[in-house]
Amino acid sequence: MSFIAELRNVAKTFDGIVALDSINLQIREKEILALLGPNGSGKTTLLKILAFLEKPLKGEIFFRGKKATEKNMEQLRKESTMVFQKTILFNTTVYNNVAYGLNVRKLPKNKIHEEVKNALKLVKLEGFEKRQAKKLSGGEQQRVALARALVLNTKFLLLDEPTANLDPKNALLVEEIIENVNHESGATIIIATHNMFQAKRLPHRVALIMNGKISEIGTPAEIFGKLSKTLASFAAAENVFTGTAKITEEGTTLVDIGNGVIVEATLRNSGKISIFISPEDIILSKTRFASSARNIFTGKIVEILDLDSIVRLKVDVGKPFTVQITKRSFNDMGLNVNMDVYLAFKASSVQIV
Repeated sequence: MSFIAELRNVAKTFDGIVALDSINLQIREKEILALLGPNGSGKTTLLKILAFLEKPLKGEIFFRGKKATEKNMEQLRKESTMVFQKTILFNTTVYNNVAYGLNVRKLPKNKIHEEVKNALKLVKLEGFEKRQAKKLSGGEQQRVALARALVLNTKFLLLDEPTANLDPKNALLVEEIIENVNHESGATIIIATHNMFQAKRLPHRVALIMNGKISEIGTPAEIFGKLSKTLASFAAAENVFTGTAKITEEGTTLVDIGNGVIVEATLRNSGKISIFISPEDIILSKTRFASSARNIFTGKIVEILDLDSIVRLKVDVGKPFTVQITKRSFNDMGLNVNMDVYLAFKASSVQIV
């Protein structure tokens, strides 16, 4: 079997903190590989090393059978393209944004025009050439960033959370673009994601990464067909918070989970504890409402995942909470990314992990 890239015992630290710990990974030609793990697990660092934007502290990197060295690093960077989670566009037209890399490479103007046209067609933004990139919607801006990467025609594409902060329609569109690019051009695509549903349906293989280590790798059927300890731990990572607990005079417990977020629970514990709130136990509203719930927070929707009859939303209240509601409720409220909402849940819904 042909491998486009390989990592051998790769490690990376930042200020003494381990980001990657003895990573061994073989990436197959023409595959879509998902790096699945929670925030802070090492996914982005791993992508940057594969894109030759970060150097490992130790270990070896091979690309198309050649070992990466100081001498060939610059050339290897040209053979891969990375799209970061935070979309950064130039304050100019869509055309100029997409053409930027080709201008740097000093291609003829007619060739640049042809390649930009093809790239915009791939991301379904035909006719957007003269529009101001920064005035587009979030989903359209993400597609411009993808086009800017695709226009370089590299066969190794690295995407960091490509659908984070997108509404369901644009998220599915981006996934469709990824599949089409992989199928039509044979590009190898690595996706960093914390979205388990995306990791189930999009890639050929999934690598579970936790605390800087790859614990398992296999097809989605192999990974999700059994509930391994790592997967169970990651699955429970939604709405799991660690904080300092203090018992009140009323006999309840206040848990300070950071960033000004204090959760009240019926349990009686003090000291450092981890708590869990089920996404189904959280009530979401566009307006503040009368409730007996002890926990009421205001926040902003940062991510939406459409799962047919239900919708899962991530709401940032200082800490990210995942909420699950019905599709009907979602449509009735007219919810969308960046909308301010209220969350409420009972103290009895807070469980100790």
